[in-house]
Amino acid sequence: MVESEHLGAAAVVDGQGRLVNSLGNTAALIYPRSTLKPLQAIAVLRAGTPLEGAQLVLATASHAGGEEHVAVVRSILDKAGLSPDDLQCPVDWPLGRHNVNELVRAGRGPSRLQMNCSGKHAAFLLACVTNGWPTDFYLEPSHPLQALIRDTVMEFTGEEIEHSGTDGCGAPVHAVTLAGLARGIGRVSGATSGDEARLTAAIHEYPWAIDGAGRANTIVIERLGLIAKLGAEGVLVLGASSGAAVAVKILDGSLRAATLVALELLVRAGEVAPDAAASVLEESLEPVLGGGQVVGAIVPAF
Repeated sequence: MVESEHLGAAAVVDGQGRLVNSLGNTAALIYPRSTLKPLQAIAVLRAGTPLEGAQLVLATASHAGGEEHVAVVRSILDKAGLSPDDLQCPVDWPLGRHNVNELVRAGRGPSRLQMNCSGKHAAFLLACVTNGWPTDFYLEPSHPLQALIRDTVMEFTGEEIEHSGTDGCGAPVHAVTLAGLARGIGRVSGATSGDEARLTAAIHEYPWAIDGAGRANTIVIERLGLIAKLGAEGVLVLGASSGAAVAVKILDGSLRAATLVALELLVRAGEVAPDAAASVLEESLEPVLGGGQVVGAIVPAF
């Protein structure tokens, strides 16, 4: 019996950025949400921002809000000579459930540091300090950093920006197609030199920093050697070292099926071994339980 269904669209590109598989309308504009972060991080690096290792990964992260994540965000702010009060992301609870529990047990509440985009915002601020740009309106579309990010997004996706909105963290988010998003992520994951290769190498070295231990993106990076980045409203990208990549948008906004769909498409493209993908999905997919026992499964139907 099929209890629920998720509908969506997806685009797969090869190492040359050519569309090799598509589901649904991959030419329609979507908000890429946090899957845009790798391209935002590339723009930050192009601005000469001194980020390395885990700091660089936090610049592209939707982190779980653990103490190890917060410590890295603080180190970026320290490098900029700024404080958490300079962050313009919202006050929020951590993404990770156990990280929320840890805060509550410690008698602490939500903060800007725990907000999953705080690393990106800290990197934005460091870019501003590095270049002598104003820090008080760094999220405004007219700011030099945001202009650089906009140009970088157009370069990597191969698309003109026709529409922009405001992401959940307050930063501009530029609408792109799924095909363009996959193409841009493939350019990052397949790079062998330059800022893209620096970012990819850092993600592989510090996979916990982009998401969190035991969370889907981190598991995919650790087990399969891919670049994985989730976004709000059911968006997910995976990129292989070959430059092949997939971008998925689940239309109901849920991420529950996104990793399954993306990995299945990379298996079909010959980029991931079926048994390796199955092992990752067993560990990362939300189980269907009845009485505390597994009684069903989330399966591909395309």
